[in-house]
Order: sequence, then structure tokens, then C-alpha cells
Amino acid sequence: MKFLSLLSFAVVTVVTLSAALPAKKNHPARIMEKPLPTNPYYSRTDTVKLNLPDSVWKRVLSAELYAVARHKETERAFTGKFWEFTGHGTYYCAACGNALFRSDAKFASTCGWPSFFEPVRKQSVLYKPDNSWNMVRTEVLCARCGAHLGHLFDDGPPPLGKRFCMNSISLDFEPDKADGNSGKQRSVR
Repeated sequence: MKFLSLLSFAVVTVVTLSAALPAKKNHPARIMEKPLPTNPYYSRTDTVKLNLPDSVWKRVLSAELYAVARHKETERAFTGKFWEFTGHGTYYCAACGNALFRSDAKFASTCGWPSFFEPVRKQSVLYKPDNSWNMVRTEVLCARCGAHLGHLFDDGPPPLGKRFCMNSISLDFEPDKADGNSGKQRSVR
């Protein structure tokens, strides 16, 4: 009985002390994390069109971005990092770095994904008919790399009436340099 009490005390002490110690960089959970791949095709200045095979994209993109950008998956509504984001700056293609949207073209939408009423340049995006899931939609693709970004709908705000409904994972954001709002997460409803 005395042995069990001593053993219980030892276990409680070890657990308590290990919880109080600072996390180490080589913690087993960190070692098990898969490092983000290096993408040599990502550039915010290069505008040369990329025609790369799917095998290259699979190697240079994270698994989540690859699924959306190359295989037209969709992130769940109300879960993306940019759907309520209100920072001032520019949104880029997360796969290749192509400039896509300015924050002043973003608007609060109840659809659950970040929504914009126009791209930064007409040549930034491409459009393709999409009749999947028994719906008639217009797919929006990055004009530089062909990554799936989301869909375009005709229910946006005036004067254009367009809603570019984008997957957050397909977007990167860079805040304006002179702006104090470096991109904080705030509710826009």
C-alpha cells in the first residue's frame, strides 16, 4: 500500500513538473509536424504564366492548399482565416503569388467565405463554367497558375453586382505598409 502511495506521488510530481517546464523546440509533437514545402514558383512580382504538371504542385504546396487549388476542393464555410478578416492590403494567390484582390474590394457577406466585388486587375483571374454538384456556376481561377480560387456569383453589391466567393486557403495577404491595421481578425457583421 505504501508502495502504491509513493508511486502515485511520483507520477503526480512528474506530470506537474513537466507541465510547468517551458516547451522545447524539439518536442516530439513539433518533430512530427510536416514542414511546409518550399515553393520556388511563388513570386509577387513575376507575371509569367506557369504551366506545371500536377506532380510539381503536389510537391511544392501544402496538402490542404493542393486539395483546393489543384483539385477544386472547398474549405468549410465560416472556417477560413479571411472570411471575417478586415486588414487593409492586397490578397495574392497562395499557390503562385499573383495579385488578385485589394481589401477595399472586399465586403461583408453572409456566405461564410471571403467575398470581393472585383479583382485587382481584369487579367488577374480567369473564368470557367462549372456545372458540378447540379449547379450552374462560374469558377474563378488564378490567371498565372490556374489554381482554383472559388466561384463568381451575380449577387454582389452595387454597382457591379458581382461576388467573388473565394477560399481563404487559396489566398495570401500582405498588409499595406503605411497602414496601422496589419490584418487583425475582427467581425464585419
